[in-house]
Amino acid sequence: MIKQYPSSWLTGASLGEAVSSELRFQILRGTLPHGEVLSENRIASDFGISRSPVREALRTLAGEGLLELERMGAVVRGMDARDIQELYDVRYLIESFVQVQLAGKSNSELFVRLKHVIDRMELAAQHMDSEEFTLQDLNFHEAIISELKHNRIMHLWKSIRQLVLTVMLITTENVFNQGTERIVQVIDKHRRLLENLESGDESAIEESVRVYFADSRSTLHRSIR
Repeated sequence: MIKQYPSSWLTGASLGEAVSSELRFQILRGTLPHGEVLSENRIASDFGISRSPVREALRTLAGEGLLELERMGAVVRGMDARDIQELYDVRYLIESFVQVQLAGKSNSELFVRLKHVIDRMELAAQHMDSEEFTLQDLNFHEAIISELKHNRIMHLWKSIRQLVLTVMLITTENVFNQGTERIVQVIDKHRRLLENLESGDESAIEESVRVYFADSRSTLHRSIR
């Protein structure tokens, strides 16, 4: 198996996490297509590890709905249009709720952090570094979600975080392939989210989050095979 997931992102990850990250990425990119049967023995051989972490990884991906565990092995399910819609429905519900809840509160330190993240996104864009851009994109949204300090929201976010990170990487590659103008549009979307959050205007915040996710859904549908 040719590894495709960024190895630098796996620092400190367990073997099971590393395998699940790689398989998740290949499933969502279409390298492992719908209906393909995955063998524990084959994956263990490809990674040069025992079957135990492979079994852990397959259970993780089955929990995310990307695989179905059957007697013959793990069968790739992937993500269809409905799955994509549902993932972004959950993200939209989380982020619209969080941002409205933060409206009117003293969030000056958060705003400074978000501006720095946007600066790092711009730097990554200048170097055409889609992996760094993806990480900063995730950092932007995660910083906002974490700021509310809502335990149940954080639990829900963490349950989809790795899936979100992977689809972000794939969609960012798609964005970078479209050229500088499209990359600038993505950065500007984040800047508008920040500006409306700074305004404290709940209606403006709700509208900017709605517009952001409408565009993101469209990009994701074009990127996931």
